[in-house]
Amino acid sequence: MRELPAFRSLRGFLDWCHDQGQLLTLPEPVNIAHQMTAVHRAVLETGGPVLRFDAPTHNGQALDIPVIANLFGTRERVMAGLGVSDETLDGFAAFLAALRAPTPPQGMRDALSRWPMLRAALSTRPVLQRAASVQQVVHTGDQIDLSRLPIQTHWPEDAGPLITWPVVMTRPHGSDPQEAALYNCGVYRAQMLDGQRLILRWLAHRGGAAHHRSWARAGQDMPVAIALGASPGLLLSSALPLPETVSELTFSGVLSGARPRLTPAHSIPMLVPADAEIVIEGTVSPSDTAPEGPFGDHTGYYNAVEPFPVMTVTAITHRRDPLYLSTYTGRPPDEPAIIGEVFNRLALPTIRAQIPEVRDLWLPPAACSYRMAVVSIDKRYPGQARRVMMALWGMLPQFSYTKTIIVVDDDIDPANWDDVAWAMATRMDPSRDVMLLSDTPMDYLDFASPQPGLAGKMGIDATNKLGSETTREWGRVMQMRPQDIAFASDLLARHTPKGAA
Repeated sequence: MRELPAFRSLRGFLDWCHDQGQLLTLPEPVNIAHQMTAVHRAVLETGGPVLRFDAPTHNGQALDIPVIANLFGTRERVMAGLGVSDETLDGFAAFLAALRAPTPPQGMRDALSRWPMLRAALSTRPVLQRAASVQQVVHTGDQIDLSRLPIQTHWPEDAGPLITWPVVMTRPHGSDPQEAALYNCGVYRAQMLDGQRLILRWLAHRGGAAHHRSWARAGQDMPVAIALGASPGLLLSSALPLPETVSELTFSGVLSGARPRLTPAHSIPMLVPADAEIVIEGTVSPSDTAPEGPFGDHTGYYNAVEPFPVMTVTAITHRRDPLYLSTYTGRPPDEPAIIGEVFNRLALPTIRAQIPEVRDLWLPPAACSYRMAVVSIDKRYPGQARRVMMALWGMLPQFSYTKTIIVVDDDIDPANWDDVAWAMATRMDPSRDVMLLSDTPMDYLDFASPQPGLAGKMGIDATNKLGSETTREWGRVMQMRPQDIAFASDLLARHTPKGAA
């Protein structure tokens, strides 16, 4: 059962954050070029509140639209955006795993026990509205000017203003605009090229790129809608590793606790979120591209300049008093890294469903969330650690970008570097237990790769060796007897002064 109110909009979530003492309003002028990023990062690194910048400026000019930042700057707010608490997060993770591999109910009692799941599924059906707050103000033609939005320039060597929390909505060629279940929603960064054009950076394996290819094959412009300041449910749904058969747009109803409200776009054949703050509408041609970047990225480096599709804006619609949601990406910690910590727990039941011997998994945030994984297993036979490595690399698209996998036994805590270092020092031999692969898929942003989008991977087997894996007598872990531990605890408790640490 949902413990939080339904968050239909960003504003509803901000009201909840305010009530929790998690919203800080800054009335002083703050420049959207570089200064705002510095303030945001300082607050995020201390686990601070959501920020509302009421007086954003650029080139000495005041901008009319307040900026919201650090929305998901803590694990608690990420979980609240998912509609769960720390106690119910694992249950939600099991629900996501069931989406990938649903099992038929075993009788009426089992069916009734799944009623929360069924109710959540029903909440994905969108409601169509003809009048929407996001279209209270409409700009078309010569009125379109992206520079009126407080789009940040985050880092000193960035190529220009960059939209960092856009929900980019596309649909495949030949689909009915009313079929919201066919829509793809992705968080792809968007560079402002000029007042009426954006560059959309989507990688080839992403849903938006796949839809673009379908329109390009037909030789037609693709309609695209970008929701800014969407509900937390839609924002996180667009970032979740959902099954390809599940639409992020419709699934956002599960996270929001209410059926998503959609409305026809003003200038293109698309549906858009009725409760968003701002929507940018436009088209992407089959072939028009422009050099995107460089921009500071989650790796902590500036990425290389590459060509990506250009979107021509046909309309900008917004509320009468819109808010602009923004974030920065950089070397962790940043918001994507914090979101990744929560998504780590969400992925575990899905992984266990396909690789049952997995006991725990940790994606170190400092390793850009997914570039490295430490996984503990219930090891039972020789070669099992290598099988798990290969299964992980091939399981989810995210793991195809994982450079290094370290496999440990289930007596090791994957999130404890001391434990992992001990296992690597005592259970791993580099000449036997390191597996190297070459020419595998890799994130284009990884400039360390020998070729763009193509790189190697390393698997490290830091498990105890069994059977044919070793010819030597294997060591035994030293452990104290439980009765001796209990004796020591009792003895010290009787001789420790009250109140002493």
